[in-house]
Amino acid sequence: MESNNPALRNAPQFKRGGYAGFDAAPRGRAGTASYGQPSLEEMYSAPSAGPAETGRMTYDDVIMRSGMTLGTVVVVGGVSYLLGNPLLMIVGMLGGLVLGLVNSFKREPSPALILAYAALQGLFIGGLSRFIDTQYLGGSSVSLQAVIATVAVFAVMLVLYRSGAVRATPKFRRILIGAVLGYAVFCLINFVFAMFGQGLGLWSGGLGLVVGAVGAVLASLSLVLDFDFIETGVKNGIPARYAWTAAFGLTVTLVWLYIEMLRILSIIRSMAGD
Repeated sequence: MESNNPALRNAPQFKRGGYAGFDAAPRGRAGTASYGQPSLEEMYSAPSAGPAETGRMTYDDVIMRSGMTLGTVVVVGGVSYLLGNPLLMIVGMLGGLVLGLVNSFKREPSPALILAYAALQGLFIGGLSRFIDTQYLGGSSVSLQAVIATVAVFAVMLVLYRSGAVRATPKFRRILIGAVLGYAVFCLINFVFAMFGQGLGLWSGGLGLVVGAVGAVLASLSLVLDFDFIETGVKNGIPARYAWTAAFGLTVTLVWLYIEMLRILSIIRSMAGD
């Protein structure tokens, strides 16, 4: 039957006699187009294109990008640890703070800036770990313990999320974001006062232990938001480039979690040695 729509009636797909791309060509067996052309039945029965073929984000994309960013943190951190230069630690801390804000407010992810952020964070935590291990605690391996604790917490939170024990509900998200912002403001104010010798000493004593525990809990719960972004993004088929955004979020959270673990373990070791 010929269509009454002029645009469709003039299109070759709607010419009388069927689909022009196949019916106009000579046929061999019934139902099979000649010259190697597939039949309509074969076309409909073919598997649909997956996310990788359509440029959508996949879990593999996130794992690969996260491996690149976290690998950069580890490699650069190892170099910074071996060098033990306090200047590198300061450069990494300040530069990481600036690039962290830049990447957070960019509408489109920039792989170069995200990798640069990872490198700067590596400089910072490598130098900090060396300082804790050699000067503050006399060569103890608290940084290795902090790495193990960070990996363990990440694994536990991933299992809890996948099992449905913790979910990123709207209420959970609002409360957590508010708590994280409040914690960040508190730490920033203390850092400013510490520069003038008036800080609260959050890397020692009972107060430092409490603050470290609060920070570790907030960082652990923030992993839920990272997991939720990844799962929702894959389900909704967002563009593959946002795998870099997911990798950036995981890197920020894991570096934060590592620093809090380093704080807690260093204080515990220091108090045990007194």
